[in-house]
Parts: sequence; C-alpha cells; structure tokens
Amino acid sequence: MASELHTNRLIDETSPYLLQHAHNPVDWYPWGPEALERSRAENKPILLSIGYSACHWCHVMEHESFENEEIARLMNENFVCIKVDREERPDLDSIYMNAVQMMTGHGGWPMTVFLTPDLRPFYGGTYYPPADRHGLPGFPKVLTAIAGSYKNRSADIDTSATAITAELKNINRFASSAEMLTTDVLNQAFSALAGNFDRVNGGFAGAPKFPPSMTLMFLLHHHKRTNSPEALEMIELTLDKMARGGMYDHLGGGFARYSVDARWQVPHFEKMLYDNALLARVYLYAYQRTKNQAYRRVAEEVLEYIVRDMTDRTGAFYSSEDADSEGEEGKFYVWTRAEVMSILCDKDGAIFCEFFNVTEPGNFEHGTSILNTPLSLEEFAEQKGVNLDELRRTINTSKQQLFNVRQARVRPGRDDKSLAAWNGLMLTAFAEAANILSRDDYREIAVRNAEFTLKYLTRDRRLLRTYKGGQSKLNGYLEDYAYVIEGLLALYEATFELRFFNQARALADMMIAQFWDEADGGFYFTSADHEELITRTKDYFDNAVPSGNSVAAQALLKLFLLTQEQEYQRCAVAILRSVRQAVAKYPSAFGYALCGLDFYLSEAKEIAIVGLPDSHEVRLFVEEIYSRYLPNKVVAARAAEDEASAQAIRLLAARPMVEGKATAYVCRNYACLAPATTVEELATRLEE
Repeated sequence: MASELHTNRLIDETSPYLLQHAHNPVDWYPWGPEALERSRAENKPILLSIGYSACHWCHVMEHESFENEEIARLMNENFVCIKVDREERPDLDSIYMNAVQMMTGHGGWPMTVFLTPDLRPFYGGTYYPPADRHGLPGFPKVLTAIAGSYKNRSADIDTSATAITAELKNINRFASSAEMLTTDVLNQAFSALAGNFDRVNGGFAGAPKFPPSMTLMFLLHHHKRTNSPEALEMIELTLDKMARGGMYDHLGGGFARYSVDARWQVPHFEKMLYDNALLARVYLYAYQRTKNQAYRRVAEEVLEYIVRDMTDRTGAFYSSEDADSEGEEGKFYVWTRAEVMSILCDKDGAIFCEFFNVTEPGNFEHGTSILNTPLSLEEFAEQKGVNLDELRRTINTSKQQLFNVRQARVRPGRDDKSLAAWNGLMLTAFAEAANILSRDDYREIAVRNAEFTLKYLTRDRRLLRTYKGGQSKLNGYLEDYAYVIEGLLALYEATFELRFFNQARALADMMIAQFWDEADGGFYFTSADHEELITRTKDYFDNAVPSGNSVAAQALLKLFLLTQEQEYQRCAVAILRSVRQAVAKYPSAFGYALCGLDFYLSEAKEIAIVGLPDSHEVRLFVEEIYSRYLPNKVVAARAAEDEASAQAIRLLAARPMVEGKATAYVCRNYACLAPATTVEELATRLEE
C-alpha cells in the first residue's frame, strides 16, 4: 500500500483533505515559504492542486494519478508540487479558479494549475485522467508537455502568465454607481428571476441544480414587500420539490450539495455545512410566512442532523461529509427493495417502497433506489384512500427502523475541521431557529458554538480561519468576519446577552480597519496584513455561499440601526452602490446583496424591549415578534437597570418601562409608535 511506502510533508497538516494525500508518492508541499522558495531557487514551475475533502473527483484523481508511482515521478522531477485545501485557503482558490476559467472556459475541482515561481498562472484545468479518455488528455501527457514548454518556450510562458495576471487584477472591480438606490432595482431583479424560473421543478435553469438559498431569501423579501403571489409560488414550488426529492436525506435529515438532474432526484451525495445552514434558514423563514408545518419539519430535521452528526464536543460544527463510502458514491444512502422488505413487515414495507419510490429495478445504479417522494403525504393518502394520521405514523415508524439499520453501515468520510465562516452561518441558523421555533435547546447550541468561536478562533481580537484537534491557524478572511458578525448579532437577538453584541461590534470595527477599501469602496477578501499574493481580490458574487461583501453590508446596516454610528451605514451603502448595476441584470448571483438592498430601502423595524430578558413577559413579546416573517428588523432588550446595554446600544437608551411593566417600543425612520405593554398592543404596532 502507498500509505506504507511514502510519507510527505502533508503529514504535519490538520486539514483532513491534505492528510488524505500525506502518503502519496508525490512530494507534496503545503502552501508556504518552503515550497515557494524552492520553486524560485531551482526555477521550477509550481504544480498547484486544489480540492476539498468531500470532493468525489478529487478522490478519483488521487487514486488514479497521485497514487501512481510513474505519474508521481513525473510530477516530482519537473515541478514543485503544492496541495491546497480550498476550504482553508479560499483566497488562493478564488484567484487561481478565476485563472482556470479564463484559460478553459470552465472550472471545478480538483483544480490543477501551473504557476511560474513568482506565482503567475500560465496553464490549468480541472480533473485529468491517467490516460487519454473522453476527450481529455492524460495527465502524464499534460505534465510532459508543460515541463517541455517551461524549459524550451519560457518567453511564451512569461507572456501568457503576464497577460493572465493582468486580467486577474481587473476582476470584480465594480465602480460605485451615481444612480439612486430605489425599489426599481429590486423589481427588475425579480422580473429577471421570474423569467428564468423552472415552473415544473422549481429552482432556476436546468441540470445540474444547486439549492438557490440566497435567491429564495430575496424572493421572500420581495413577497413581503409587494405581496406578490408569483414570488410565493416560486418559493413554495422550489422548497417543496427540493424537500421531496432525492437531494434531501429523508431518513437522517440534511441536504446534499446539489442535484445532477433538473428534478432534484439524483444528488451528488456530499453534505456541506454551509448548504444546510442556508437551507435551514430558508425553510424557517418560509414557515414563518406560510405556517406550513412541512417547512418547520425540514428545518428541524436539518438542524437535528447537524446536532447528531456534525457537532464537536467543543460546540464547533464540522465542515462536510463525503459523497463516497466503501469506494462508491451514495452507497450509505441508497436502498434496494429487497433490503427494505427484509427490515419492515410486508404491509409497511410495501407502503414505504411505494411512497419513497423504491422499485425493483431501482431509480439509481445497480438496482438501488434513492428515497424521494413523488407525492406529498396528503396526496398519497388521498390517492390510496387511507387515513392520513395512520399513514404518517406508519411512515415515521418505518423511517426510524431504516435509519437504525443505516446507522450500522460504513459512514461516508467526514471533514471534521471547523471553519469560522461556516460556523458563523450555522450559528445564525440555530440562533434564528431558537427564536422562530421557541426552542431553548437550539439557543444553547448557538451559545456553545459562539463560545467555541470566541475561544478557539479568536486571537488578539482577530479571527482565525480554521480549527481542528486543538490547533487554530490561518488569518480570517472577509467571509469569516462577516458571517461570524451576522451570527453573533443573531445570537444577541436570541439571548439579549450584551457580550455577544459587543463581540460582533468589535469584529465589525476590525473588519473595517483591515479589509475596507477607502479608495474605491467595498471590502477586500484578505486583510491588509495578509500574505501578499498576485492580486488582492474583492468578493461580490454569491457562489455556494453568500458573498462576504453582501453579508457585511446587511450586518453593518443592523449595527447602524442599533448604534446610530454613521460609519456602519456609510460602508454598507457604498457596497450596495458598487453592485447596483449588476444586481438587476444578474440577480441569481446577488441574492444576498438584494436582501441587503431591500433592508436598506425598507422602513426597517427597530424594536426595543425594556424588561427582564428572561421574564415571561419579555419572552411573550419575543414570541410575538418571531411569529411573523419580518426580515427587515433589529431587536434589542435590556433590564430597566442595565445601563451598560443602554450605553452600548443606542436603540435601548432613554426607554423607560411604562407603569413598571415590560414595555416594547417599535420604531422606524427615527420615529417611534406608542409603547406597548401587552402582546396585543405589540402585535398591533408590528402591523402598523
């Protein structure tokens, strides 16, 4: 076995992805001074390979090429080979993915890119097979050709690298718009989205389909603002189809990363923390708006999956689970009809198989079936003429039996590192779920996670990117700051503990000091004292996760409403002006920015509560607030004698209790309605 014969420098890393390659015969280096200095000293090009632990084709290329002694020899003789976990180093991934997309017209992982010793890219691609196959050149052929060109055509390579690098420096240089920020931008964005909507299967465009979480959040904002029935139909169809498709884990909760088909039926089975954080929030918001219990169930099942399988004893959330187990994609999740019938009694097994589309020939590979529900429980009960409550009990009991059996299977690999940004996303989900669902257990999970982040991922008032096994490292990026700030603000609203607000504000001030571009506006992706790379990028587009600038803008708008510090609003508005032209034309790439723009243009509700935060009266106020979908709001509370909160949060200043009762103030645009001392009065104020 290769693991018994070879050990390279990756053995000292903490990333599970890098450790997976620590016994390759390739002389891998982690990104760092040792590798870069060797490249310069020997004038050897760099072979930079970027992937991540849950990536199926990354595992395939490792097995086919990086474990191959002859291919490893070609790599070692001709290149300085560097392996990078894209989740740890999104700065490198972003720069060199942009380069690969320029060179080839597409991107993906594993990413393979060749650099000059001064880090300029000159050739790249994604997956390469070990021999010519399906129109792709074999990796040995690529390696030999690149090595020959570097030795014999250095001038051509220098010219190409210079041109690519110059183009990279111009990416995402958005100019601030002088036009007014108006709701016309929001309406144009909605019209563009409606024109690209899949009215049969939900979602947008064709296969493959990724969950459009940020876009759905914007559609919910739009529906709240305009009461558009079309927006609500788009939201509900998409949520229903995703939750009933094979992309959703019907036994264990949680969503796979994407569907390879347009019907959400066949997933790429890897599960990512960020997808589940964003989707839990979307289903929670939809539940607030519609009171559809199915949306609540999905949100709770997603969060229970995170608690059960993706949470460390420290309170940290893990990053992902692989698609593969025992060398097969999806093996952990799929079933044959014979397996199901051997576990359940004949009657229950027949019902389960029909409801979840488990067939004799199968709907996936090798006679297996991916669980999915072509009909809702209500539709199935009506079609079969059976009692709905009895059917629900049968299905739930059968699901639990199959789940118990599945737990004994070999699980997919888990990437158990914890990233500040992704933990921030899930922190927001648990904190909001605590309020929306009145779940104290979710509140406690959120508090533990925040305490983990502040203890293990904070050093000298700065955020670090990654934690595993007691070791924290790497500078935090913009998204780490923005997502954690958002999460801490959500947790403040779930606990009214001033320490979480103060930490959010301190991180916001550090974010502005380290990342803000005073000349052109917007936040850079890397801090001012970060390692110097060939370009300093800005992040405006939503990809699998929302852009750091968009999340920062919305968090800063909330901080402004809470503190009235103009600097927060100034930065937020500058970001919105930078993307003003793009958001209306390409709304699917700016869902979170559109939510931020909607927040800014709305008469956001500023809700101040004075009374003991843990009292029954205050909790009733909170339940009333979160019983409705109010996306554009801030909520703060303090005890009457809590002067520290009144000083830190200006919204709470000079707000007395009325007649000694817990009192809620609802304000907007610097004007407050009459104070409310009963839940009924508060409900009236919230509707005004």
